[in-house]
Amino acid sequence: MSHTFSDTAHTETPPARVRDLMTPAPLAISPETSVQAASRLMQEQRLRHLPVCEDGRLVGLLNECDLRLVLPSPATSLAAHEVHYVLERLTVAEIMTRFPVTIGPDHTVTEAASRMLSHHVQALPVTENRRLVGILTRTHLLYAFVRSQAAQPLAACDRTGLAR
Repeated sequence: MSHTFSDTAHTETPPARVRDLMTPAPLAISPETSVQAASRLMQEQRLRHLPVCEDGRLVGLLNECDLRLVLPSPATSLAAHEVHYVLERLTVAEIMTRFPVTIGPDHTVTEAASRMLSHHVQALPVTENRRLVGILTRTHLLYAFVRSQAAQPLAACDRTGLAR
């Protein structure tokens, strides 16, 4: 039996897209949200990044680092009610990252990883026409990497577990 080229041609898997990995329609807050409320929400939902939207449009990104910079040290001399008073009046708009680096849902995962590396960010809000449609985090990329490595044949790795 003879094989034609089309019978034996290797079909390449298309590159993964941001939309394949992102969390769609992520939880978002408004710029007027108090830092206290945002911090509580992030702790309850176990989030490290929280998009900030106004009228459905992305205006910023709040992350754990932004919060750490304004939350008092455990060694503070402020009383608990004073800390609460300050954090209830401080808004997310005052501490968020404005104009965060974003990506579109149809970009490749490789493009997203490159953008995260070059801009030193841990998350990319995913937007279409400035409207938030998802969020892609470093955790999403790590899961994709682990899945891709699981698909590699064992012979492709040397004894250290690194690809040759």
